[in-house]
Amino acid sequence: MEFEEVVMSRQSVRGYKTKPIPKELIEEIISLAKRAPSSMNTQPWHVHVLTGDALDEVRTRNMTEMSEGAPPKRDIPSHGQYEGDHRFRQVAIAKKLFGAMGIAREDKKGRHDWVLRGFRQFDAPVSCVLTYDRELDTGAEARFDLGALCYGIVLAAWSKGLGCVVNGQGIMRSDIVREVANIPDDQVIMTCIAMGYPDEKFAANSVRSDREGNEDIVRYIGF
Repeated sequence: MEFEEVVMSRQSVRGYKTKPIPKELIEEIISLAKRAPSSMNTQPWHVHVLTGDALDEVRTRNMTEMSEGAPPKRDIPSHGQYEGDHRFRQVAIAKKLFGAMGIAREDKKGRHDWVLRGFRQFDAPVSCVLTYDRELDTGAEARFDLGALCYGIVLAAWSKGLGCVVNGQGIMRSDIVREVANIPDDQVIMTCIAMGYPDEKFAANSVRSDREGNEDIVRYIGF
């Protein structure tokens, strides 16, 4: 696809086919994504790609712990509750998703099941756990670089026919992810990307989020 088509057609995918992803295809995707910009060319990133029994263990234990009320154990601090415009946008996409899935406002079980899907990384066949070198904490540059790599992976995957969703819920218990994936202590676990072939029959996959107009977020100075 042309670059503009990739960017404008990409959407978050939350329902996947069980079809496995060839390792060679994931290698190709990461090779494209790592051309992302990196501060001072430090390239502080690492990608831990999970599938099969390892991913099943992570998603099962993460879902069980969180559904039983265990506190999150993320390597990076959470922003907490959203407020104002951020909360409005969060609610707007939730309404679209619940509407597509037929989950009514009063349907507590349906809403709870949806949250559990997030903890299970939406049952995707592959999870890419993104980490950066701990020695660069607490500087913002490493996180910025990892964000660039993350977007690169999502775009590259989409261009190859794969869907993704960036999924912080999937690593709420980073201690479990670290244990199962044997991630070294000198790396900080930032987020994960659920990846797989999109299931066209999954209703939520028809949902696209809105973006604010440029007039609301852009200032031009000196033009």
